[in-house]
Amino acid sequence: MLPSLFLAFVEAPVIAAHAAHAAAAEPGIAEKFGLEWKYVVIQAISFLILFVVLYLKAIKPTIAAMDERAHSIDAGLKYAEEMKNRLAATQQQTEVTVKEAQQKAQAIIAEAQKTAKEFADKQQKEAFEQASGLIAKAQEAIELEKKKMLAEARTEIARLVVTTTERVLAKKLSDADRASYNETAARELTGV
Repeated sequence: MLPSLFLAFVEAPVIAAHAAHAAAAEPGIAEKFGLEWKYVVIQAISFLILFVVLYLKAIKPTIAAMDERAHSIDAGLKYAEEMKNRLAATQQQTEVTVKEAQQKAQAIIAEAQKTAKEFADKQQKEAFEQASGLIAKAQEAIELEKKKMLAEARTEIARLVVTTTERVLAKKLSDADRASYNETAARELTGV
């Protein structure tokens, strides 16, 4: 084993030299494709210049516009959310206000109905009282008229009795006789 290790140690540089010579004799990838390093460097510099110009003139403003647009969209979404919350709050407040208004309206209607009923009752009572008063006055007037007519009838009957008596007796009665007959006739008629 020692000799083979020695051989491997001695032969390794020879094999490496031989491989290096074979590699040098064989063309590389850059030479196979016809690449020249100076053109690659110029292309890299041109690319870097183009990249910087594009970054400054196109990419950076586009990114800024996109950021601004994203900010505007976020602000719009926040505003929409805020408006949604306000709308919900306003709807709740409107519902509360409508309920309060309905309650007040019902209270006003109930009060109006109560007042109308009281007024109608009062008017009915006043109308009844007025009717009763008119009926009482009419009865008084009828009673007065009746008494007046009876008095007139008595006077007329007494006058007729006196006139009839004068004719029957065929004499003129004096004022005293006439008054006496009138009184007598009035007393008898009063009993009737």
